[in-house]
Amino acid sequence: MDYRILFMDEDQDRMYVGCKDHVISMDINNISQTMLKIFWPASTTKVEECQMAGKDPTHGCGNFLRVIQPYNRTHLFICGSGAYSPVCAFVNRGRRPEEQVFQISSRAESGKGRCSFNPQVNTVSVMLSKCCCLLCLYPQPVFIDAHLIPDGSDPNDAKLYFFLRERLTDSSGNTKNIHAMVARVCPNDTGGQRSLVNKWTTFLKARLICSVLEEDGTETLFDELENVFLLETDHPKGLLIFGVFTSTSSVFRGSAVCVYNMADILTVFNGPFAHREGPSFQWLAFQGRIPYPRPGTCPGGAFTPHIQSTKEFPDDVVTFMRNHPVMFNPIYPVGRKPLVVRTHADYKYTSIAVDQVTATDGHYQVLFLGTDKGTVQKVVVLPSNGSLDEDLILVELEVFKQSPITNLRISSKKQQLYVSSEYGVSQVSLHRCNAYGSACADCCLARDPYCAWDGLSCSRFYPTGKRRSRRQDIMHGNPLTQCRGFNLKAYRNAVEMTQYGVKNNTTFLECQPKSPQASVKWLIQRDNDRRKEVKLSDRVVSTNHGLLIRSVHSSDQGVYYCLATENGFKRTLAKIRLQILSEALVSALSNKHSPWGWAASLHPKALVSAFSPAETLAMHQYCKERKQMQSLQSIQSPMRGDLGKLKPLLDHRKSRNRRNHLLQE
Repeated sequence: MDYRILFMDEDQDRMYVGCKDHVISMDINNISQTMLKIFWPASTTKVEECQMAGKDPTHGCGNFLRVIQPYNRTHLFICGSGAYSPVCAFVNRGRRPEEQVFQISSRAESGKGRCSFNPQVNTVSVMLSKCCCLLCLYPQPVFIDAHLIPDGSDPNDAKLYFFLRERLTDSSGNTKNIHAMVARVCPNDTGGQRSLVNKWTTFLKARLICSVLEEDGTETLFDELENVFLLETDHPKGLLIFGVFTSTSSVFRGSAVCVYNMADILTVFNGPFAHREGPSFQWLAFQGRIPYPRPGTCPGGAFTPHIQSTKEFPDDVVTFMRNHPVMFNPIYPVGRKPLVVRTHADYKYTSIAVDQVTATDGHYQVLFLGTDKGTVQKVVVLPSNGSLDEDLILVELEVFKQSPITNLRISSKKQQLYVSSEYGVSQVSLHRCNAYGSACADCCLARDPYCAWDGLSCSRFYPTGKRRSRRQDIMHGNPLTQCRGFNLKAYRNAVEMTQYGVKNNTTFLECQPKSPQASVKWLIQRDNDRRKEVKLSDRVVSTNHGLLIRSVHSSDQGVYYCLATENGFKRTLAKIRLQILSEALVSALSNKHSPWGWAASLHPKALVSAFSPAETLAMHQYCKERKQMQSLQSIQSPMRGDLGKLKPLLDHRKSRNRRNHLLQE
């Protein structure tokens, strides 16, 4: 269905989603309630023509909604691909949400020049004075987003900024690498009078740089811009632009997040223009005379009050713009380094949303990053003295299974994150404090700016609260200083559990820390010997979820300790006593032809009741693996073994469980 969140109206608590043949209005408080839909398919004739032209009937020959813009207080302006014949219309949404009004109120009109023919080509749109200004109607360049950003106090100086990526060519016409760019144009640009007729006369662009400088001086570039997010501040020039970049070269694959200051972008656009000269036509900074008014200035603004239209620009200004549309200096991120870098991961970032959060020890930017695997990572960036800031993945949620995230929209007012993919829309709370456990140390080590320890539980943190008992340490996450008096010694021990493993089979000891930043080490204690670190190998593997032991040996028997270390704070997460059973003994238990009929005739529930819950879980695990092995084997050979010790073993287990008795013959 190709769901995309196209417009969110927090004043009316509504979110508008476009998909194939439908426009959907959702309640941002709960998207599963009071949902309103409009069925708006392409005409039957257009669908048939689309299919006859050889287009994809599922992902092409439909009306894919790509534009939803507010037209006035009561109406929306929408556009769709219309089975490769774009159409637009107006939707009446009423004055108040409680009216439950949502219907198309006009006849469809042509969407050519307003929406892309191909639904796979991105369309960006901005509504300007009841005139929908749309771009990205062609495959190249690829437009990512568009925003109207003020430039000073005069509204006529505001510029329309486009974020895009394009494949540039050299002087010989050869295609070069993809570059991320930011372009801008005046909203009231109507073209030139004698030159650049019906073309923009204020269009300028500059390159966005997002790279990592290695110790040997080499620069690793992330040039493919995927998504942007604008974080507003109190001052327009303090606006922050977050960008998600990827690199998919044959030798390197990775993702990065870079943040740019609007003041730095304005400095580049007010700087030197790029100019080609010399025998090799190299790009140099233009050193000649720049005409007045400065190329790229909007008519009717603070510097050009006497010019009311771009058609009034002098000829030398228009000629200069035609020959110098690119700025010489690139735009570098804040600190000239990325906020987040991921290399050689099995995923890449596709989208971003950012929230500014106030904690007890300062202000933090929390990044929500969507991936092409359907997950959303919640990341907080901490300042560091090193070459790169330290970023912490607080949590990673699988919102859609193996379906790339297409949109992220955030509501700081509602404290909600809205996620879309090809298959649907989901709503996620910004804070999930209960997921960090019910202990002060766990809450502190989580280092989530949304959460704090209130003396009883890990709960939502309100910066305006006056309760001094709130414990929170985002910068250092040190429970030794924050959780005094909350029984930290209890973390040194863990309740012992017994687990059975079968010789020559595989067993798994589960241990997963709540914090992704914790490092785990396994120790083993055999009999009454000293604890020793488990030697990892191809047979004994430490995973993110526990310890995997392949082909269990008798020497693997003992008590295993799972130790987690984070910020110098150590604790025992699990204590597991692993006992090894012979394969013949376990096989005999399920052998119906065994001479020990009393065991074979028992009901499985009665037999299992003799074991503890941990032992029962281990038996189920073994039986599941055994069934999988048997399904792969065409010839089964029943195993034989000495069953003389089986009944005493069960009698011994029965005596330790008084509430569950085995049946006696």
